[in-house]
Parts: sequence; C-alpha cells; structure tokens
Amino acid sequence: MPAPLHHIEDIAGAAPEADWRTVAVTLSRYVRARTNRVDLVEDVVQETLSRLVQQSRVQKLVSVYALGFRIAANLLVDHHRRDRRYVAEREEEPASQAPLPDRVLAGRQELAVLQQALATMPPLRRDVLVRRRLQGQSCAAIARELGLSPKAVEKHITRGLADLHKAMGGDAFARGAEQ
Repeated sequence: MPAPLHHIEDIAGAAPEADWRTVAVTLSRYVRARTNRVDLVEDVVQETLSRLVQQSRVQKLVSVYALGFRIAANLLVDHHRRDRRYVAEREEEPASQAPLPDRVLAGRQELAVLQQALATMPPLRRDVLVRRRLQGQSCAAIARELGLSPKAVEKHITRGLADLHKAMGGDAFARGAEQ
C-alpha cells in the first residue's frame, strides 16, 4: 500500500523543488483524464508519488512532472493489463460440450432420413454399405465374405451412397463437410 501524502512529505525531508501537494493534484487530473475508474485514481497517484520520492533520493530530478506523468501512465497500463487478464480468465469458463438444441433436433431428423433411406435399399446394397462405411471393412474382405467381385462391391457402395445423398436432399453431405 502506498504511503499517504503527509507521510511522503515527512520522508522526503527537505522540501523538493516542487510542492508535493501540487504534484499530487496535477497527477490526479492527469490520471482522471486517462481512466474512467475513479477507484484507480488515488492508488495510481499515491504509487506515483512514492516512486517519485524514491527516485528523488537517488538522483536529482530534472522534471518532477515529466517523470510523474510517465510513471502514472505506466501504472495505468499495468492496471489495464492486469484487469484484462482477469476478465479473460473469467470469460474462459468452460463452455458446455453439449450440442445446441437446434443441432440435436437437426441431427435427429437427419438420422431418421438416413434410417429410412437404408431401410428402402436392397438388402445386399445396404449390407455392403454398412460393412464398408460403418464397420470399416475393406472392399476385398466384403467381396470374399459375400462371394462378390471387388468391382461389384464398389458399385454397391457407389449406388448406396448415391441413394443416401438423394434422400438427404442432394446437398446435405456438402453442408456437413463444411461444418
């Protein structure tokens, strides 16, 4: 906590070139003009005066006001950075991982359309498509297990995907790829 003004005068000993009260009033005006936070003005002014007194003990100050304005400006920047960091931390609360209700509804509707499209496909085409796309089997393995040629399996997959694409309205898969 910065020292109060009357304490600074006692610590400073002999009166400096500038009257500390005049410097404090001028710094208050300077800080008030640069921030809309009234609670911050006194803190910055007191800290600035404290640093000015410390600096005046170390060396002769050419311009108390110039150094005071620079210290106050730096303190304001420090406070702004600190406040911004705290605001950013508060805003970074974990967002819900649950999808939005409209996305859930859209997903359910798309699933119903896909289930209907799969149900209307010929059984062999549906079986080939499910094995390839959902179970991840290779075309060669599907061909061996079902007694088909690899080319026939590829045609069933192509036709099955075309059926699903048509059932979804043609551009639904393109929209899903963009998101």
